[in-house]
Formats: sequence, C-alpha cells, structure tokens
Amino acid sequence: MVKLRARCLLVGDPAVGKSALSQMFRSDGAHFQKNYSMTAGVELVVKSVNIPETSDSVELYIFDSAGRETFVEACEKLWGQPSVLCLVFDVSSELSFSNCGRWLERVRAHCQGLHIPGVLVGNKSDLSSRKEVETSVAQEWAQSQGLQYHETSAVSAPTPGHNRQAHRLLEPKCQHQVQKQYTL
Repeated sequence: MVKLRARCLLVGDPAVGKSALSQMFRSDGAHFQKNYSMTAGVELVVKSVNIPETSDSVELYIFDSAGRETFVEACEKLWGQPSVLCLVFDVSSELSFSNCGRWLERVRAHCQGLHIPGVLVGNKSDLSSRKEVETSVAQEWAQSQGLQYHETSAVSAPTPGHNRQAHRLLEPKCQHQVQKQYTL
C-alpha cells in the first residue's frame, strides 16, 4: 500500500462555489452548507482519496483560495508547489468564465512554467435556466489550455465518478511519486 500526498489548488472568481465544492467533496456529498462567508485567505481541506483498483491512496490537500483580488496576492504565498489545479467558474456568469484566463496566467506564473495538470470546473449546473456559458465553449477553451473539463453543481451530491476524476488528474503525479519511491 502506497500513500501519496498531493496539493490541489482551487482558484476562481468570488462566489463561484469553490468552498462549496471543496466541502461537498470532503464530505462525499453528505454536507451542503447553505450559507458561506467569503473566503478571506486560504482554507485547507484534507481528504484521502482511494486510487481505484489498487490499495493505494492519495492524501489530497485542497487549498481553497479567496477569489477577491484584495486577497489573492497574500494567498499566492501559501500556494506552494501545487500538484494539480482546479479552476472554477459559475456557468451562470460569463464574467467568471472570462476571468479564467487571468487565473490560469497567475497560477502558471506562480509555478514558474512547470506543467500542472488540471481541470476547469463549470459549477452551478443546477441553474440551467440562467446558464450563460455553453458547455461546448468551456470544453473548447479547457482543451486549448491543456485542461480537462467537468460541469457540476455543489448543490447536488457528488457521484462515485468524482473520485475517479480526481484520480485521473493525479495519475501522472502519482506514477512519478511511486517510481521515485521505488528508485530511492
């Protein structure tokens, strides 16, 4: 059994649902908090994720970063070297989607050119009547940036596929860590 550690950076505009997503992921969908205070820094969420079809697991450290510009610079100092990126936007807000490019540039500058696997998450899919960002547009942009795309709603409970999705994102990092452990 191998237990690995990975740092997941959760970024995006204010009020896109980053904290709700991280809390729902941590609780396996058992706890949706209806009222949130704006994150004013970085909140750390830790969860162990089993790697499908193995006895291995990844201890995932999710760094839920504030979306307000006034806090971002301070947050960057706490990011460290992320293993994976989760870039979140609200599907009912074209502006939050448009700002994803700025967030991605900021993370890439912080990582000094190192490739960080990641996912673009369109949150609040339950607000389909107010949807402003088409799935195909978000998928195309994500692919052009080397990101996977996933649309979800923190309001609805995560499916068992969320752990598989997390594993797919972390797989290259996990394989590297396992090889590193066995070659030392």
